[in-house]
Amino acid sequence: MMKSELTTTVSKTSIQVIERMISLLDALAHYPDPVSLKELSKMTGLHPSTAHRILNDMVLTRFVDRAEPGSYRLGMRLLELGNIVKSRLSVREAALDFMRILHRKTQQTINLSVRQGDEIVYIDRAFSERSGMQVVRAIGGRGPLHLTSTGKLFLSVDEPKAVRAYATRTGLTGHNKNSITDLGKLERELSLIRARGYARDNEELELGVRCMAAGIRDDSGKLIAGLSISAPADRLQDDWVEDLIQTANQISATLGHVPQEA
Repeated sequence: MMKSELTTTVSKTSIQVIERMISLLDALAHYPDPVSLKELSKMTGLHPSTAHRILNDMVLTRFVDRAEPGSYRLGMRLLELGNIVKSRLSVREAALDFMRILHRKTQQTINLSVRQGDEIVYIDRAFSERSGMQVVRAIGGRGPLHLTSTGKLFLSVDEPKAVRAYATRTGLTGHNKNSITDLGKLERELSLIRARGYARDNEELELGVRCMAAGIRDDSGKLIAGLSISAPADRLQDDWVEDLIQTANQISATLGHVPQEA
């Protein structure tokens, strides 16, 4: 068999497995109670042995729960992922108009980012090609927590032991001479962030680029995203901090967050 034919065959097999997984998930979604393997096989048209093998794989990844021997129901992993998608969609919808207003005021790129593991992910932005020199982050782009303003916001709400664990996992790798690569220095930076209510990136991720970020919280008070201004180092203005924090607070209020009284 030629290499291209083998690749095509593997690709078709992978797609077939995914289609079968989806058909089983759809079948489970029809039932409020656990469903037997026999019934799932009947609904999906899959051979019982095939259905059993795929269900076992999904049990291992928590997409499916085995309620008892021979019966299955949707797993908690789907709920976890669904909640993540819901929070990200809602924060994007709530933020975009406010981001555009802040962009018009600063003429710099406004980023919306969320945490994913040891990194932040840029999920939306507001910018204009007519605004001259700007720092434009790609949607879907990532950055280390300790080198980005939004990432440091998320680290600042972690327990000290979680910050130390992050430092151990990542080694606090730096990108340039301004990067924070020392745990003690990072801890002092996080303490300062908690005191002042916003975070900065002073050319720590990329030389010539500075950022400032404020947190967005949901109705439970949880930090779910960061709103940041990215600009060439000589263009970032300190007096934008107040507008940034106010905008982040407005987005949080739209999501139902009520600040605690001091």
